[in-house]
Amino acid sequence: MQSIELDEGLMIVEEAIQKAKKIVEGYPETKFTTEEYTKFHACVYTLCYKPGDGNKALLHERFKKSLEETINSTVLPSLAAKENEFLLRELVLMWSNYKLMARWLCRFFEYLDRYYSNFGCVSLGETSIDCFRSLVFNVLHSRIQAAAMSLINEERYGKQIDSKLLQDVMSIFLEIGKNRSPSYYENFEQAMLEETAAFYSQLSSQWVLYDSLTDYIQKVNWCIMQEKERTGHYLHPTSVLKLIQVLQCQLLDLNTLKLVEKLQSQNCSQLDYQEILSKCAGLSLGEESSTSTLGEHLSALMAKSAHIH
Repeated sequence: MQSIELDEGLMIVEEAIQKAKKIVEGYPETKFTTEEYTKFHACVYTLCYKPGDGNKALLHERFKKSLEETINSTVLPSLAAKENEFLLRELVLMWSNYKLMARWLCRFFEYLDRYYSNFGCVSLGETSIDCFRSLVFNVLHSRIQAAAMSLINEERYGKQIDSKLLQDVMSIFLEIGKNRSPSYYENFEQAMLEETAAFYSQLSSQWVLYDSLTDYIQKVNWCIMQEKERTGHYLHPTSVLKLIQVLQCQLLDLNTLKLVEKLQSQNCSQLDYQEILSKCAGLSLGEESSTSTLGEHLSALMAKSAHIH
């Protein structure tokens, strides 16, 4: 592209921005032709090639402002009236479309990105994530986290949920929080583990009062298997392991003395006790557990408390 005046160049840049915004406004199928891409890319290059930093700073500011405008005019209003699963679905859609829009703009502004990277500045891609984090996640994070926890709890109570949706939300937590400590995913994980502990603490307090030892252990066995199966579809493997350790603590470790008392009060023979252990012998507790199966863990706990061998 030959030399171009600033005003004319900014009009071409604005044309690129307005078309890219359509992706977030509900037209994700929006495409740019080879001719359009060449025109927009060449325009930014030509404006940046002029001596001095004035044009570069102006274009950088326009890039960032275009992201903020899109978030404020389209993304936030679309999320504001949504709750629970509908909020999560809209979030996944908005994030996907927003990333697509940002990728196109980053391609058009490629020369600007290369220029600022020489000075150790944040890349345009990181800038796009920063804008979404600041304007969307910092405002709606608690609602998004609560909606995700609500789905997990619904599944615990037997309702069929969209595991892929939760998986997508967890991916967003990781993407947006990767340069943040603690990350959004770490915050979610901590809240999820605390809620899980409270849930199973309440269950175990009822079971240990009214169930036989055999029934209690069978329920523990079932709960651990169900949690591993369900959460394995959307949580990181290390989070699943932490979750199982929470169940192990709430259902077994904190109830060891009561389980020993129940064993003694029910006059379980050694044969009966071994039969109980055999029913849960095949359930793995994870590589980080000091005992490899539920049966071994239970045996170790009760042997420690009541010297059963």
